Amino acid sequence: MRIKSYIAHIRNSKDGKVLVSNFAYLSLLQVAGYIFPLITLPYLARVIGVEGLGKIAFASAIMLWFQTITDWGFSFSATRDVAKVRNDIGVVSAIFSKVLWGRCLLMLISFLILLFLIAFIPQFRKNTDVILVSFLMIPGHIIFPEWFFQAMERMRYITILNFVSKTIFTIAVFIFIKDKDDYILQPLLNSIGFLISGFISLYWIIFRWKIRLIPVCFSDIIDAINNGKEIFLVRLIPNLYNSFSSIFLGIICGDFANGILDAGRKFVTISIQFMNVLSRTFFPFIIRRSDKHGLYAKINLSFALSIGLILFIFAPFLVNLFYTPEFYDAITIIRIMSLYVVFMAAVDVYGINFLIARKYDKIVRNITILSSLIGFVLTFPFVIYLSYYGVALIVMISGGIMAFMMIYKYINIINKSNEIK
Repeated sequence: MRIKSYIAHIRNSKDGKVLVSNFAYLSLLQVAGYIFPLITLPYLARVIGVEGLGKIAFASAIMLWFQTITDWGFSFSATRDVAKVRNDIGVVSAIFSKVLWGRCLLMLISFLILLFLIAFIPQFRKNTDVILVSFLMIPGHIIFPEWFFQAMERMRYITILNFVSKTIFTIAVFIFIKDKDDYILQPLLNSIGFLISGFISLYWIIFRWKIRLIPVCFSDIIDAINNGKEIFLVRLIPNLYNSFSSIFLGIICGDFANGILDAGRKFVTISIQFMNVLSRTFFPFIIRRSDKHGLYAKINLSFALSIGLILFIFAPFLVNLFYTPEFYDAITIIRIMSLYVVFMAAVDVYGINFLIARKYDKIVRNITILSSLIGFVLTFPFVIYLSYYGVALIVMISGGIMAFMMIYKYINIINKSNEIK
C-alpha cells in the first residue's frame, strides 16, 4: 500500500508529471534514434557500398573529437547552472550567452585544427570534401542547445525537433542518393537537418522564452570553459581508444576497412544506447535507494548478457539482412564486440550507478583515463597487424579493463563498509 500511495502521489504532483513526461519523450527520442538509421542502412549499403560508408565513418570519427571539444563539459555544467536559476531570465540569459559564445570559440579553434590536419595528413587530404561537409554538423549541434532544454525540463521540444529532422533526413536519403558518388550527400543532408533544427530551437528560446542573447566579455567565456573542464576531460579521454582507433584504421587500411568496422559496430552502438535508457531511468532512484543497487545490477547485467548473446548468435542474420555480401567480415566484428555490451553494462552498474552515485567521481575519472590510455597504446600494433578486427579487440579490451577495475573498486568499498558495520 505504501508503494501504491507513493506512486499515486508522484503521478498527481507537478514534479511527477514533469518527470513522467520527460521520460516518455526521452524514450521516444531514443527509439527514433534507433529506427531511422536502420531504415536507411540497407539502402546506403547497397547504393554507396563499403568504401562509401567507410569514408562517412572516417569523417564521423573525426567529428566525434570536435563535437566533444565544442560540447566541452557544458552538457553537465551549464545544465546544472541553469537548472538552479531557471526562473531568473536575466541570469539564464547570461549563462546561455556565455555557453553559446564559448562553444563558438571552441568551434573556431576546432576548424583551424582541422585545416591543419587536412594540410599535413594525406588520408585527411584525400577525404577533404566529406570531412568539411561533415564539419557542418558542429555548428548545427551548437545552435541546437540540447543541454538548455534538459535544464528547463522541456524534453518535448528536443523530441519534436529531432523526430522531424530525422524524418526529413531519412526521406531525403532515398530521394537524393542514387549511386556511389552520392555518398557525400549523407553527411550533407544530416548536417542540414541539424542546422534547421538548430535555427528553430533558437527561435523558441529567444522569441518564445524571451532568453536574450547578450554580448559577454572574453573573460566570462573563459570562466564558462574552465567551469566545465573536468567533465570535458572525462568525456574526451575515451576517444583515445574509441574514435582514434577508427581514424588510425582509415589512415593505415583505407576506406574499405572503416566501412566493415562501422557496419558491425553500428548494431553494438545501438544496443548500448538502448541500454542507456535503463540507466538514466534508474540513476535517480538508486541515489535515493542505494539498498536497491543489487536488484538493479541483476536486471541490467541480465539484460546486457541477453543482448550480447543475441548479437553473437544472430550476427550472420543481421549482416545478411542489412548489408550486401561484401560486408561479410562485419559478422566477426559484431561477435567480438558483443562482449563490449556486457562490459559497458558493468561500467554503468558499478561506475555510474554506484561510484558516481556515491560521489566517487575521481575514481571513475582515473579508471577512465588509465583504460583509455591502454587502448590508445594498443591501437598502433593491433590496427597495423589485425586491421578492423584489431579495432574491435581494442574497444572490447579497453571496455573490459574499465569494467573490471570498477567492479574491483566496488568490492573494496562494500567490504570496507561491512567492516565498519
